[in-house]
Parts: sequence; C-alpha cells; structure tokens
Amino acid sequence: MTVAVETGLWQLDAGASTVALKHKSMWGLVPVKGVFATVGGGGEVTADGTVTGTLTLDAASIDTKNAKRDTHLRSADFFDVDKYPEITFALRASELGADGTARMSGQLTVRGISRPQAVTARVTQADADAVTLDATFTVDRQEFGITTNQLGMMGGLTTITTTLRFTRAVA
Repeated sequence: MTVAVETGLWQLDAGASTVALKHKSMWGLVPVKGVFATVGGGGEVTADGTVTGTLTLDAASIDTKNAKRDTHLRSADFFDVDKYPEITFALRASELGADGTARMSGQLTVRGISRPQAVTARVTQADADAVTLDATFTVDRQEFGITTNQLGMMGGLTTITTTLRFTRAVA
C-alpha cells in the first residue's frame, strides 16, 4: 500500500473514531470492555514529512455498560477524573512503512503521569481529504499510578484498540 498524506492541518473525526479498552479481571477470567465516548484531537503534517499531533480522551466518558463500575473507574482508585479529566497521547514522531504501517512514538499521559508510548498503526484508508489508522497496543496501568487490585483480581496490562479517522482541517 502506498500512502501519501497531504501536508497541512488535520482534525480527528470523533464520529468516525473509537478508542476502546479491554482489561482482564477476576484473575484473568472475565474481560472488562469499555469505550471512551468523547475523543478529540488533531495533528499536522509538515512539508518535510514530520507528523505531530494530540489525541485527547475525556476520562469521564468511559462507558463499560455498567454504571456502578463506570463510577468506580472515574473515582480516585482509577482515572480520578475530578483531578485529571483528560487522558492524552502527544505524538512526537512517526515513520511510515512501505507495508502500510505507521510506527509512532509519543507521550501517553494518564492521571498526570506521562510515559513514553510506542504504537504501530495500520493505515486502512488514505486520500487527500482523510486518513484512517487502526492500532492495538497494551498499557501497564500501574505505570500511571492505577494500582488498585483488590485480592489480586486485576492484572496490570490493559489492551487499547483504536480506529482514528482524521480529516483535512478547514482553514
């Protein structure tokens, strides 16, 4: 797949994008799945091919289809949304592969703690007006101060799956 993304400003199409998480609880037997209902972001492709950008998640928008669990995830035990309302990924570098992948590196910030994060995404659609990236990667929640683990029920790794569609920003 040959991918040529136009230079300029790009904005996340929130309606066509998803950020989901999956975490095994109950000693790895029961997966907890959820989505962030509110996502935003944008980026820039410069003439030299440099790509930068930011993805922002409203931490309070987590939805696992279980109101009691969602309230607990929003609490200080997990995302602490009153103190840290956003989760962000700031893209610092991106390298496009000939195989239609984009290897990206940046800073993931959760609960005010930033850590380097590498992500390999597959470019599933690209033209002059839109680009769509699909990626799946893992995050160790303990690196971000999310250490609640009653009776050893929860492992440390959370799988994040994204479909992000960016459209050319209107000037």
